[in-house]
Amino acid sequence: MTNPCHAPYYADELQHQTVAILLNQRLAKDTYKIRIRSSEIAQRIRPGQFLMVRISGANDPLLGRAFALYDVVSHDDSAAADCVEFVYLVGGKMTSAMAKMQPGQQLDIWGPLGNGFPELDVEHLILVAGGIGQTPFLATGKSFLGKQAYGLSVTETSSANRVTLCYGARTADYLAGIDDFRWAGMDVRISTDDGSHGHHGLVTETLRQVLTEASADSRAIFCCGPEPMMHAVANIAEAENVRCFVSLEAPMACGIGICFTCVTKVKMPDGTWDFKRTCVEGPIFDAEKLEWD
Repeated sequence: MTNPCHAPYYADELQHQTVAILLNQRLAKDTYKIRIRSSEIAQRIRPGQFLMVRISGANDPLLGRAFALYDVVSHDDSAAADCVEFVYLVGGKMTSAMAKMQPGQQLDIWGPLGNGFPELDVEHLILVAGGIGQTPFLATGKSFLGKQAYGLSVTETSSANRVTLCYGARTADYLAGIDDFRWAGMDVRISTDDGSHGHHGLVTETLRQVLTEASADSRAIFCCGPEPMMHAVANIAEAENVRCFVSLEAPMACGIGICFTCVTKVKMPDGTWDFKRTCVEGPIFDAEKLEWD
């Protein structure tokens, strides 16, 4: 029986470190990628997990922010990954300050946190991203395609013969990292609200098109982005009888389950619902088990 004090999604093995920024690169409008060096976190973190980040020495904002793993890399092209990358969209006080930071300036980080995406063996994995929701999917796609292994203590059993990324944004200016996904071997389908790139319309319309092209056997959907979009994707997945897992973007204060600011409603086996913490029981949830408001 699993010890409830040491559940696999608890932050028993998190690392808390002060690290220097190695790279703070603009990818698209108001969108940046930060690289920091931490071999301990790089070797443990898995797709779908996240870091909590604060600006070292700052007390405004006081609380950290959660950022999903984008990828792990080696700082000198050696075999072992020792750097972690995350992508952020400038929208508030902390991200505005981060966008101005230079290599050498320091961040406080703690992680890896969260449960990560489930291990599945499928023919076709469909990733659906809206807004900044593409950030967890580079590592996820690479893992399923066998391009890279993540996490020291995890037996890699996830696989897919095909990975498609359905990526929606307001306008082409906000599309970030498209080449990264294509270089990793993923089929990328773009949609924009204004028609400036790819399909003119919603990412859910692109998803429906991909589902018509895909075999009905052995497929799954992973989704991340604004909650209304994820709810719509969950409804499509249910109608098409496709398993769907969503990565929630609930605001977090601590990241380790203490403050209960990031709770979401999850259906229980007896038909009732209960609050679950996105930071420890999530951020990845089976869409069928969520109580969508």
